[in-house]
Amino acid sequence: MDFLERPLKLPLSNRTVPVKYALVHTGYWILITGFFLYEKRYLIYKASLSYFAVCVVMRVALLIGIAYLNLHYFLPRYLLKRRYGRYFALVMLSILSYLLAQSLFDYYLYGYVIGPMRNSDLWESLSYNFFSTLWYLGLMVALKLSIDWYEQQRILQKIRVEKLQAEVDFLRSQVNPHFLFNSLNNLYALTLRKSDQAPDVVLKLSEMMEYMLYDSDDVRVPLDKEIRYLQNYIELEKIRCGDHAEIAFDVSGPLNGQEIAPLLLLPLVENAFKHGVGKQSKTAWLRGKMELDHAAVTLTVENNKPALPPSNGKGGIGLVNLRQRLELLYPGRHTLDTEDRPGYYKVTLNITLAGAEEKRQTENADNHEPL
Repeated sequence: MDFLERPLKLPLSNRTVPVKYALVHTGYWILITGFFLYEKRYLIYKASLSYFAVCVVMRVALLIGIAYLNLHYFLPRYLLKRRYGRYFALVMLSILSYLLAQSLFDYYLYGYVIGPMRNSDLWESLSYNFFSTLWYLGLMVALKLSIDWYEQQRILQKIRVEKLQAEVDFLRSQVNPHFLFNSLNNLYALTLRKSDQAPDVVLKLSEMMEYMLYDSDDVRVPLDKEIRYLQNYIELEKIRCGDHAEIAFDVSGPLNGQEIAPLLLLPLVENAFKHGVGKQSKTAWLRGKMELDHAAVTLTVENNKPALPPSNGKGGIGLVNLRQRLELLYPGRHTLDTEDRPGYYKVTLNITLAGAEEKRQTENADNHEPL
């Protein structure tokens, strides 16, 4: 467990909070104490060091008391349960209690200890303490709400990532039943004919299963393995389609250690076969093109399809899930565009790969390092 996430038991309470919570609050009160030390430093000369210390300690201790009474008792028990009247009444009561104690002390300190060096005005002291208390109490509530909001966002992000990982695990564990069934049927037919293609089909299926069961378990995989997986998938679909379809898939550009999230490109190709090639009663065609450079990958897939009216352009559930994965994995670093016309469909995905350019620059620097 991360050190900042470790639970820390609060004094005089059975509650526990993360270490980072305690550090943030400790830092806040150190700043408040520092402010009072600076503001009240004149008391060292006009009264004494002991009065200066008592004034600062008393003020900070009282503020801490009403702040955490509000945060850990009034806020969850009344405000969050929409019992607003009782909440504000208790907050005002706690502030008035603070005002009474602090203002009486100030009245004594400035009226009798410092004496003629400063006039003592009880109403002025009450006004100052009231508004300063509201200010510090408001800051403390704002701090808590900010921390709570941050934690909620962090939890939501964690849930999104876990959901994404579950989807990836599902994709990895689920070989498309129709694809696997058709591939095995094709393999059976090839073995009956004693075709030379049978061993190649077995090899491609074996490579695909190995990639899905083992390699794709990582957060990132080498791009060349993802491309090889796509090529095997397309080659097996070619065998299934036979002369029924014209299928081409070209890759251009350097492969030099780029990495990508696993099983991210397959839905585009799978979608083209499922809704395009697989739906055509006459000659079908599919053209795929992948362009690579050191920092990005662009995949374009075009196919013909039955001449139906164009959809809303968002695609099926496979493309919807793909968009969600891209938003989580490559936020601000991808584009996914579709073109849907009667009889024609095109999708283009561009991803800026994380760290690819930096990795290339580092390798280049190492290669040119002087001896």
